[in-house]
Amino acid sequence: MNAHARIIMTAAALALGAAVPTACARPLPAAAVQTAPSPAMTELLDYLRRQNSTGFIVIRDGEVLIDQAWPAPATDRLFANFTYGTASSGALLEDVASQQKSFVAVLAAIAVDKGLLDVGAPVSTYLGRGWSKASPAQEDAIRVIDILTMSSGLDEQFAYVAPAGTTFFYNTPVYAVSKQIVAAAAKKPLETVTQDWLTAPLGMSDTAWRRRPAALASVGNDTGLVTTPQDVARFGAMVLADGLAADGARVVSQAQMDAMFERSTANPAYGRLWWLNGSEYVQRPQIGRSPGQLIPAAPADLVAALGAFDRRLYVVPSLKLVVVRTGAAASDRGFDQQVWLRLMRVLG
Repeated sequence: MNAHARIIMTAAALALGAAVPTACARPLPAAAVQTAPSPAMTELLDYLRRQNSTGFIVIRDGEVLIDQAWPAPATDRLFANFTYGTASSGALLEDVASQQKSFVAVLAAIAVDKGLLDVGAPVSTYLGRGWSKASPAQEDAIRVIDILTMSSGLDEQFAYVAPAGTTFFYNTPVYAVSKQIVAAAAKKPLETVTQDWLTAPLGMSDTAWRRRPAALASVGNDTGLVTTPQDVARFGAMVLADGLAADGARVVSQAQMDAMFERSTANPAYGRLWWLNGSEYVQRPQIGRSPGQLIPAAPADLVAALGAFDRRLYVVPSLKLVVVRTGAAASDRGFDQQVWLRLMRVLG
């Protein structure tokens, strides 16, 4: 199917997988067929193709506006470490990198709903003493919420640097502890918790945790979340619906959804493992503090699950919008801004 023919599809394309219960994979309302793309749409898709994208989905108010796929870049050896073949639907299975953090944030929220997790409790409540290299008193002051907001006060070797809750440091090795916390709180393996609490209720039949190759595990997070653009869109639709699955079942409480997107003290552009637009300044990894919001061209209420190599999930409540991008790293350093400049012209 060529690029133009796939621009507007029926929302049943996101249903996928007859292997999951009908209620979980219930299709969204069908979209009208559009045969002639606008110049703005053509410009957006051409830009995404040039930027090494493999998938791009846009859903507005339950209507699939775009569901586009491109071949994986054959010469990108690093990207090959993030791919795991294809799903039965033909969609590429990709490790979405740090986008997984936002999925874990939802699992932590569900654990709170179930009375299994207290984010105000010390991490040692769930993992025992000695999980870090801080002193016992310093370690006891590090709460679960400090892990979820990237303000543990630890460096990447788990050594004490600053009081917990005072400094934002995007710390992937320490973040990985959050997966252990959720599993310990639930007294079940993370894979079981993820399936029972999240992927099965949402019909995300192509999503699972996978052991990463040694080259990727060395960053301090040895399991990757492998999924498809369609499954990520289902997850985004749940976020847009304030914690409801497509069949109306409650997955996460409204209270915990609200808490997940509260701006953290150390970085107003960050909540609980989610990036937030609309702040006066942003603390970015490797860049530090810069004035203005995360993506100036995007609506201020945008929330985002961001992964390395420009894996993206954007959710915009004011536009009733879910946007997913998968693929290799974009060559444009201003990728997010450029996507939104073009997308806003498409949306009118």
